Formats: sequence, C-alpha cells, structure tokens
Amino acid sequence: MEIDIYSDPVCPWCFIGKRRLERALSLRPGQNPTVRWRTFQLNPDMPQEGIERDRYLTLKFGGAERARQLYDNIRKVGSTVGIDFAFEKIARTPNTIQAHRLIRYASETPHSDAVIERLFVRYFVEGGAIDNEDALIQIAIECGLPEGDVTTYLAGDENLTEVHQEDSAARRLGIQGVPCFIINNQYALSGAQEPEAFFPIFEIASQEMTTAAR
Repeated sequence: MEIDIYSDPVCPWCFIGKRRLERALSLRPGQNPTVRWRTFQLNPDMPQEGIERDRYLTLKFGGAERARQLYDNIRKVGSTVGIDFAFEKIARTPNTIQAHRLIRYASETPHSDAVIERLFVRYFVEGGAIDNEDALIQIAIECGLPEGDVTTYLAGDENLTEVHQEDSAARRLGIQGVPCFIINNQYALSGAQEPEAFFPIFEIASQEMTTAAR
C-alpha cells in the first residue's frame, strides 16, 4: 500500500493527522505502507524571511483573540494524541520551502519519518525555527542524516524546482487544504480524520492488492 501525504510543517492539523494515521496503522497491522510526504505550502506567498507571529495572526485570522480560540481547540485535540502544542512559544511564521527541501532529501533515506516528526516538534512544541540553514542542519543531524551532505544540499538549490512543482501539482489535483492522504493514487482522505476513517480505505486497498496478486 502506498500513502502520499500532502502536508506543511507549519500546519498543526498535519501533526495531528500524522499521529492519527500512525494510530490507524497500529490498529490495522500488516499494512506495511510506503509513506511519502508531499509538498503543500499553506502560505505560498510568505516572504523568504517569514513574518512576525502577531502580524501573521492578524492577517490570517483577524487578530490574536480569534487565533487563540482556534488554537485552544487544536491544543485540546492535540492532547488526545500526545502532542503538547505550545503556540505561545512561536515568535515568527516561517516560509517552509527549505523545510520541504529537507523533507524531500530525507525521503530518499530511512530517516524520512524522523525528519517530519522533528520538524513538527521543533516548531509546535519548542517554538523553534524551521527555515534557516543552521536549524535545518541541526534537525538533520539529530535524525541521523550526514551533516556534510545536508549542509552542501541546503546551501544549493537542488530539488527547489521539484518542490515548487509538487506544490503546484497538489493544487491542480484540487487539494486546497492539508493534511490530505492519497492511498494507492486512488483514494483521498482530507483532514486530520480519526483513525477509524482510514479503515475502509485500508480494506479496499488490501482487497485490490490481493486481487491483483492472483
């Protein structure tokens, strides 16, 4: 089974969706999926240097109070899947294109899931940066990626075009929000659904693979 996940490291629901997918897979063992994390930028027009958090909240939600109400709900949901969201620690909303480049680099290694997890934790739990080279190199090292290779990679523009193209392709597919899970290039599940929402798709995918193997 193949699962493509369109996501952005600054999307709290994507972090929750990751946890719920992991739970679904643990409740339905034997799926052995190939998971690929795909690019979707929630803020494609974000300046390269990002913007100050309070200004972002005003532009996005109309102000800090409205954002607080929304985040209180996300915080409650996060607590049910073991995420201790600390939105108050976030000082700046970043441009995520470099984080997506690191994700793409990691996708060719056994450390892809670790990098995704670390990006989410760094941003949402620790309130740390996930856009500058030093921060991304540190994340890569913590996840077992080679420092020298990652440093050279991030200093260049390898995969930059591909990352932008993947984001554009997602929008052409009609994806307007994330997370969005595509199973076997056929079945889509949009949003951070409860684990049980995955079960019917897992069943259909399993049946199709069994039929194809005959």
